[in-house]
Amino acid sequence: MSIGLAEARRIIAAAEKKAEELGQPMNVAVVDAGGNLVAFERMENAWLGSIDISQKKAWTSRAFDITTKDLGTHSQSGDQFFGIHASNDGKVMIFAGGIPLKVDGKVVGAIGVSGGSGEQDHAVAEAGAAAL
Repeated sequence: MSIGLAEARRIIAAAEKKAEELGQPMNVAVVDAGGNLVAFERMENAWLGSIDISQKKAWTSRAFDITTKDLGTHSQSGDQFFGIHASNDGKVMIFAGGIPLKVDGKVVGAIGVSGGSGEQDHAVAEAGAAAL
């Protein structure tokens, strides 16, 4: 099973609603089980530099089946994943905002959000993930 376009759109809509509640425009990306981009939305006035980051957060969450928030925590100097951000040609993101999407405990895709603080990005990603 993998995320399809209809599910991705529903996830993005829920994430966008949360971003609007926070008053923070965001970039939101959803990838399928293979890490391929299914849907993306850049809210009006969301940072241009966060387009790439949101997509890479989604990919990272699917590639390692972990939130980017948790990966960031475990990638500090001396921790088990230190240096992981340099792997995969620098595609790995260790900022909060990426969350694997699961159905019945199986990862079927991921969401990546960027455009605010790490706390805001994670909250918006959680709202999107909850729509699945």
